[in-house]
Parts: sequence; structure tokens; C-alpha cells
Amino acid sequence: MKDVQGKVAFITGAASGMGLGMARAFSAAGMKVMLGDIQKEPLDTAVAELKGQGRDVAGVVVDVTDRDSVFAAAQATVDTFGKVHVCINNAGVGASGSAEDTSEKNWRWTIDVNMWGVVWGLQAFMPLIKEHGEGGHVVNTASMAGMFSWKELSAYNASKYAVVAMSETAMAEHTDDNIGVSVLCPGVVNTNLGTSARNRGDEYGGSTDKKSEQMVAMLKKGLNPDVVGEQVLEAIIDDQPYIFTDPSLRSWVENRFARILAGYDWADQCQALKKADQQTAIDL
Repeated sequence: MKDVQGKVAFITGAASGMGLGMARAFSAAGMKVMLGDIQKEPLDTAVAELKGQGRDVAGVVVDVTDRDSVFAAAQATVDTFGKVHVCINNAGVGASGSAEDTSEKNWRWTIDVNMWGVVWGLQAFMPLIKEHGEGGHVVNTASMAGMFSWKELSAYNASKYAVVAMSETAMAEHTDDNIGVSVLCPGVVNTNLGTSARNRGDEYGGSTDKKSEQMVAMLKKGLNPDVVGEQVLEAIIDDQPYIFTDPSLRSWVENRFARILAGYDWADQCQALKKADQQTAIDL
């Protein structure tokens, strides 16, 4: 999307952090923006801030774990702005712990927000983008935790790997049309991720003020989310599929793929495979 002026964008998790940074960058570039968030008061504050700067924005309360809520937000976007060109599936939460120590409720909460929120966003908005034929772009927020796995973040890692996989699948599915797909894999950004339990629904154990002091302290030292917003806008214009906010983490990805390739070196010498009659049937 080389020309974003006048185009319509929808963003989840838009009342704070990277979502708000994107709303600021997009609206400053002349886009019409529907901000979506589960918290009404911060959402109203964010919308008022941008409207006060003369931006063409609106807000809608949306719970990304609820399919009907996401589809209602999509309809509200069309009702307000006529159509939608850009969908940012950005809302996310984090629960710490190993696979065996994380409670079932925290597992479900993390997966429902981080993974299913993207699924519902794609299902609600991709048809609307296709419908008008003017092209568009989808950005799914994953994490560097979708590129390599951090200790004691099993549910979070799993959810973000899923977002990377869905995004890469969508990239392959949209090579021949005018819909771009990007996956955002931020490093450390100054967001409210460390206090995301404040928005945990009753079915997942309820909201609390519980937070990881270590994570909160780390995030406070992170990149300004407004910079991420500007970077995402640039990536949409450049049709850049992978958006990394911290180039210094390149070595982490390189090390992961080196270990994967070492697994193939071992497979080349595996005695069990040498005795097998195996024919490659996968056509890429």
C-alpha cells in the first residue's frame, strides 16, 4: 500500500502501547482509524486525544476472545468509515510459567487472546478487505517469542509461534493479489504487557493487579511504542512481511536456525532413515 492517505485501519489493543502508537502514526499520515480495545475508559481517552489533534478516528470496545465481538467491531468500522483497508491484530497478553506449571486457565487465556484473537480478526476483516478490491494490508502482532523461545513463558511462546505460522500461511495465500501481510515481532517495548492480568476475564480466573516486577522493570526500559507505530506504517507502505524492532536480536534467530540445520545434519546420518524407503511428496 504505497498510498495510505484516506485509507481505513482497524487496530486491536489500541488504547495503549504499540496499538496506540500505530493509531497515532496512521492518523498522522491521513488514515481513518478505528481504535479497538477491551477497556472503555482508556479507549475513550485515546480517542479523545487523537480527535483533539484533528485526527479522523473512532473507538469501539472489543473483546478479541469473543468471535461475535470482533465481528461486531468489524461492522462498526464499516458503519463508521464505509470500508476497511488495514487490519492490525495487535491485542496481546502474557502469562509466565513453564508448560507444566502454568494453570489451565492461564493457558486458555493466553491462547484465546493471542492466537484466537488473530483468527477472529482474520475471519472478520479479510473478507471486508477483499470485498472492495482496493487492496489492503494485515499486520499480526507476534513477538520475538514467536522466533525463539524464552524460558518460563511456555504459553506465551506457543501463542506467538502460532501467530507467526498463521501470518506466514497468509503471506503464501496472498502472493497474487493486492493484500499484503506482515508479522510484527517486537523485542522489548515499553508497554503494559507486564500488567495484562488487569484485563483477564472471569472465565480465566478474573482480573488482578498481579504483575511480574522483573518484566515490568524490563519493559520500562524498552523501545518507545510510538516508534513501533511509525515502523509498522513504514512496513505497510514497503510491503515488508517481517517487522523486527530490535536488529540486535538477529543472532538469537541465527542460533535457532543453526540448531535446526544441525538436526538435518544428524538426520542425514540417522541409521533408521538410511534403511527407510522414503520419497518426498511435498510440493511447495
